[in-house]
Amino acid sequence: MSQRAERALSLKKQGYNCAQSVVCAYSELFGVDEKTAFRISEGFGGGMGGLQETCGAVTAMFMLAGLTAEETNLESPNTKIETYKKVKHLAQTFKNKNKSIICKELKGLTGNIPLRTCEDCIKDACEIFEESILAEILNTKNI
Repeated sequence: MSQRAERALSLKKQGYNCAQSVVCAYSELFGVDEKTAFRISEGFGGGMGGLQETCGAVTAMFMLAGLTAEETNLESPNTKIETYKKVKHLAQTFKNKNKSIICKELKGLTGNIPLRTCEDCIKDACEIFEESILAEILNTKNI
C-alpha cells in the first residue's frame, strides 16, 4: 500500500469522510492546500451527502482527475472531454474490482452482503488513481 493510501486511511480514522480522506491525501500534489480540499470534498461523503449513492472514495477520484486537467482557460474551457474519459475509466475500473460504485451496495445496505468496507474503498480508490492517472502524470511532469 502506498504512503498516500496509508495517509488517506489515517485521515479516515481521524473522522474525515471517504471523499475527504482520498482528496486530502493527494491535494498538495496539485497545489491545493488540505483545508481547501477538506472543505470542497465534504459534501461528497456518505455516497454524496449521505444519500448513499456514488461512493465518496470514487467521487474523490473524479475530483482528483479534474485537478489533472492541463489547461485552465476559463474563457474557452476545452479539457472536459479528456477529464470525462478519465472519470469513466476510473469508475469502470473501480466497478470491475468491486461490482459497484454505489455506496449502499458496497456497504450491503440493499439487503445483499457487503461488497467492501469504507476503508477498502479508500484503499482501492487510491490504488486505482495512482495506477491509472497519477503514475502517468508523475512520469511526464516530474511532480
